[in-house]
Amino acid sequence: MAKLGQFLKTKKQFVFYSFLVLVIIFVAIAAPAIARVDPTAAKLRDAFQAPSAEHWFGTDALGRDVFARVIYGTRVSVSSAVILVAVILVTGTALGLIAGYFGGVVDAVIMRIADMMIAFPDLILAMAIAGILGPSLINAIIAITVVSWTKYARMARSLVLKIRKRTFISAAEINGSTHSHILTHYMLPNALPTMIVTAATDIGTTMLSLAGLSFLGMGVQPPTPEWGYMLSEGRSYILTSPWLLFFPGAAVFIVVVVFNLWGDSVRDIVDPRKKTKKHFRRKKH
Repeated sequence: MAKLGQFLKTKKQFVFYSFLVLVIIFVAIAAPAIARVDPTAAKLRDAFQAPSAEHWFGTDALGRDVFARVIYGTRVSVSSAVILVAVILVTGTALGLIAGYFGGVVDAVIMRIADMMIAFPDLILAMAIAGILGPSLINAIIAITVVSWTKYARMARSLVLKIRKRTFISAAEINGSTHSHILTHYMLPNALPTMIVTAATDIGTTMLSLAGLSFLGMGVQPPTPEWGYMLSEGRSYILTSPWLLFFPGAAVFIVVVVFNLWGDSVRDIVDPRKKTKKHFRRKKH
């Protein structure tokens, strides 16, 4: 308990942003209890009502409650972003471990494919892939995974190349350990902390990418409430019903900022040297 108390006192920034992340997760889980209105229920007679005591965030073109849609959108947007980051983390880390450990032709093939992916702008390539596969949340996740795994693969590969030269790897090879054993028991545990921290810092960016595809009609499809698609629906009414853009836009902004700051605080805990370097540069300037 003493160590926990000391940690909470010395890592106030991490504790604060972790609390905000937990609040967001709680909102996503408890959406039915918070909203208490079906976010897909259309009542045309209530269309375009301004924010009021009855409809806190107003209603949209079909009379649906915007507050309920924003709250339920937390569940869709956050869960989709976390799932997407997990898929990219697993895919990129696995390919990077294989490339760095085996080297040779395997390394050349994986890295040349990564180079080809990097040659195209991420969002443009994701749009092209999502357009070919068809508009849906699953296809949007696949499209962003295809264009985003390269970062994780390169990072995992560089970590493996450093670990590969260490004495305990040579000892394991001499003792007859199989490649799979070395990868899972030596390479992966040493590379995983850095990869997880990178994934934590990417949740906010990934959420923006998903929202962007949904805004363009290539991600979540109606009537599912999702912030990017809500912005797309509301853009036609920006002058007459600005609340249709303001509230989902504010939700995207707040949640992305919280996750970005939380990811930075996680990185500072895992690698405090980066934080020290930042303060050193500031003092220097």
